[in-house]
Order: sequence, then C-alpha cells, then structure tokens
Amino acid sequence: MVLEYLVIIIYTCCLVLIFIYALAQLNLLINYITYRNKEDLSPKFNFKNPDEIPFVTIQLPVYNELYVMERLLKNIVKLKYPLKKLEIQVLDDSTDESVQMTAKLIKKIQKTGIDIQHIRRSNRNGFKAGALKEGLKTAKGEFIAIFDADFLPKTDWLLQTVPYFKDSEIGVVQTRWGHINRNYSALTRIQAFMLDAHFTLEQVGRNSKGHFINFNGTAGIWRKTCIYDAGNWEGDTLTEDIDLSYRAQLKNWKFKYLEKVETPAELPVVISAARSQQFRWNKGGAENFQKMLKRIITSKNISLKTKIHGILHLLNSSMFICIFVVAVLSVPMLYIKNEYAHLKNYFYVMSFFVASSLIFFICYWYMYKNIYGSGFVKFIKYIGAFFTFFSVAMGFSLHNTIAVLEGHLGKKSEFIRTPKFNITTLKDGWKKNKYIKQKPSAHVILEGLLAIYFIFGMYSAFIVGDQGGDFGLFPFHFMLFAGFSYVFFKSIFSKA
Repeated sequence: MVLEYLVIIIYTCCLVLIFIYALAQLNLLINYITYRNKEDLSPKFNFKNPDEIPFVTIQLPVYNELYVMERLLKNIVKLKYPLKKLEIQVLDDSTDESVQMTAKLIKKIQKTGIDIQHIRRSNRNGFKAGALKEGLKTAKGEFIAIFDADFLPKTDWLLQTVPYFKDSEIGVVQTRWGHINRNYSALTRIQAFMLDAHFTLEQVGRNSKGHFINFNGTAGIWRKTCIYDAGNWEGDTLTEDIDLSYRAQLKNWKFKYLEKVETPAELPVVISAARSQQFRWNKGGAENFQKMLKRIITSKNISLKTKIHGILHLLNSSMFICIFVVAVLSVPMLYIKNEYAHLKNYFYVMSFFVASSLIFFICYWYMYKNIYGSGFVKFIKYIGAFFTFFSVAMGFSLHNTIAVLEGHLGKKSEFIRTPKFNITTLKDGWKKNKYIKQKPSAHVILEGLLAIYFIFGMYSAFIVGDQGGDFGLFPFHFMLFAGFSYVFFKSIFSKA
C-alpha cells in the first residue's frame, strides 16, 4: 500500500499544479476580455514632423537560410520609412553556400541607395544572442527592430510600431505573429492554435495589467538604451529573448504589446523541425526560471501579483512535467481506484480537477473566435481543433519533459535553429530541404511504447473492478494514445 499512496500523492500534486496554472490562465482571460476593447491612449511620435522620426536599425540574424534569404530581403526593403533614418544589418553566421547568395543580394540592394550591411563573425559564440550583440556595436539606430528569416512584416510595420516609443519608459514594442501557412497541414494548424493562444490571451492578459511579458525573439523593436541598461544580450540560455525581457522589466522598463499589428511568418512543416523548436523553447523557459527566480522574488520594484504571474510564466514549459506524470500515473490510478473501496471519497474530490480542462477549453475558445469568428458551426470546428491540439500537445509531453528537465538541471546544449522551407501552399515541396534532420530522436521509440501503454489503459477500462469496468479515464487515455501515436508515426515515417 506504500507504493499506491506514493502514486496517489505524486498524481495529486501534479493535478493541483495544473489547476493552479489553469486558474492563472483564467485570470489572464478576464484581463484580456476587460482590456481588449479599451481605447489605446498611448502617446505617439508625430511622423508628420520629420524631427520626431527616429533612426531605426533593422537586424536580421540568420544562419544557413538558403531557402528564404531572397524572400526575406525582398520583403524587408519594401518597409516604408525614410531611408536617411534607416539601416539594415544582416547578421549572417551561415556556414554554407547561402553566404555567397546573401552577399550578392545585399550588393544588389546597396545599389538602390538602401543602407544595408552584411555582418559576418568568425565564430558563433553566443549563437543568436551573440550575433545581435555584435551587430549592436555598430548599429546607428536609436531603436532596433529584429526579424527572424521566416518573418514577412507588412510595408507599414515600422510606421505602426515605432511611434509608441514616444513614451520614454517604453523599452520594447512587440507585435503578434501571423501564420502564412496556417492551413498547410494538421501539424501547422496545431502549432498555430498554440501560438495564437500565447499571442492573444497571454500577451494581452499580462501586458494589460503591467505584468511581465516577453519579447518573442522577432517581430518587435527594442530601445537600444534599454538593451544596454538591462545588461545586453546573453547567450547562456536557449531563449535569450525571455532572458533579456525579464532583466529589462526588472529594471522598470515597460513593454508595449500590439495585438492588432500582425507580422506574418512561416510555421515549421516538418515534425523534426517542430520538435527541435519545441525543445529549444521549453528548455530555454526552464533555464530562465532557474536564472530569474531569485531576482523576481527579491525584487522590490514589482507587485506580488506580478511576481506570481512572472514565476508562472517562466514555469509554462514545466507544466509538461506535470502533464506527463499525470498521464503515466493515470493507468495505475485506474486500478487503485477500483481496488481500494475506502478511497472512493478521494476520487470524488479528484474529479473536481476536470475543471482544469474546462478552463483551458473556455480560454482557448475566446482566442479561437477572435480569429475565426463565432457561431454554432465555428464552435463545432473549435471543439475538433481543441481536442486535436490537446491530444498532440500531450503526445509531445515526453519530448518536452526531457527538455524541461535538462533546463532545470543545467545541462547545456547548442542553439539548434529551426529550418525554414519557403512553403505557403500544398504545392510547395519540402523533402529536398538540406537542413532537415534525417534521423529521428531516440525519444521517438519511447513515444511509440507510450502509445501502446495507453492502448493498455483503454483496455483496462473494460476489465477493472467488479461493476463492468470503469470508463471515466477512457477519453483521456484515447487522447493520449492518439497524441503519442501521431508524434511517433510522423517522426518515423513522414517527418511532416
């Protein structure tokens, strides 16, 4: 019985932590609903007055972007802004033939009178953070706009964002990501669903109440003095954007999030690329939790509520540990429930934690209907999208749990950039992309075994107890089976 009680305690603790996180999401939803229709009265530069137009540097950190460099540069040079107050830095750490192609494109652009520089380093120290830091040394701009290689800002992007720096306390202006290939596949739709929740509910929910948000690594602008005041870019975590964001806000810099300014980008279409991106984001989140926790707790400049939201924000990725543990222990819990009748009151209480899933369902519905619209038909489609997302997210839980544990334990790894494909329609191919990881991760075998494990969980529903089975966890086990099966088969066979 000792082992059974240990399982119960661990299972309960994880459910409680998930419920606390769900309550935090509900609080962000309330913030989001109460704020999003309010008129924005922020002071802005008057661009009709040339003296109020500041100098801007655009930084494009790239590494082996053979397939999207031409698209990126053609798009960036279309941005509307006075040429005398604009420079472009291509921070190129590439090691392949894209270097020569990029150099030729830049020389061609330079002939048009645009101030664009091709900046190369002899090493990749600090990875993306190191490249941004290197470019900052010679940047002429008072403000630094940053775009990853797969982002395609609209022509008026600078005109919609730079004016908000009229407020001298604003250190960062961040925009919402869009998705040019949202409907390419089930994988891209799932990723879009996840990111849309972050870029609506979470960013607006936190920013509207002055809680900490993060620069998302791209599609935003920094005040250069803010970067220096916060200690400049550091490459000791895999998410240098979160790191600098928290250091800046701990120094009392304000962030401005613009939900209505969308910056389109390309989602990974190959599951190996999505896996590496998820691994980097989740491990980086855990690394930043370790780096920032003490600073947040001991800070005298921020409120208790902001501290709580900040800590939960940095623990976002760590929720995958709880999800994975609950998933694995749910099968033995099914047997414990039907073996020990004296614990039935405990299981009645535990059923309350279904509320966590209901909270997520409600929160994501508000995000979904703002993008796709409301109505009965849209709601039915949302139900399908939600459970597909939930299943696949659980299917990634082992992969992401390993990433989080590595982050918390301080295991260092390289910054693995996400390969870009220049894909927007079903007609576009990806199989010849030279950057695709050919060998699946060893973790994939465990994911296949977990899919079989949850088949056993579904089978157990028919045989436990003496009352004809127990089907309370059957939908949960089916979703876990579907999620792990999807991740396993896509990783082994199609990679997309």
